[in-house]
Amino acid sequence: MEDERRQKDGKKIGLLLAGAIAALVLLFHLGPLVGLAITLAVLYYAFKKCLKAPSTFGKVVWALIGCAALVASASNVPALVALVAAYVLYVVYKKWNGTRDEHAVPEADDPFVNFEKQWAELQKHYS
Repeated sequence: MEDERRQKDGKKIGLLLAGAIAALVLLFHLGPLVGLAITLAVLYYAFKKCLKAPSTFGKVVWALIGCAALVASASNVPALVALVAAYVLYVVYKKWNGTRDEHAVPEADDPFVNFEKQWAELQKHYS
């Protein structure tokens, strides 16, 4: 009983440490993340306008704007670190708040039981 409690406390401390590090990394890379979002928005807008431009000159101008936005987006590579940190924060949040029912009955791995369930669902759906 005492060992279980120590393991849970150790997991909580590890999650807290991982969450704190991920939050700091996300905070430090917030600038490139905002820059990436803006440049990707400009790239998307330029792409849409390029497809709808009636003249060839308009298409060339929007394509050049799109190329400039693409280069600017590529310069914001540190934003990928921020995205990974945001994902780690999400996983830590899910693990921290995750509750498991220890008394739940696990589903059977018997393929015939699963087949019977699926067959009943199909019959219910099509009747």
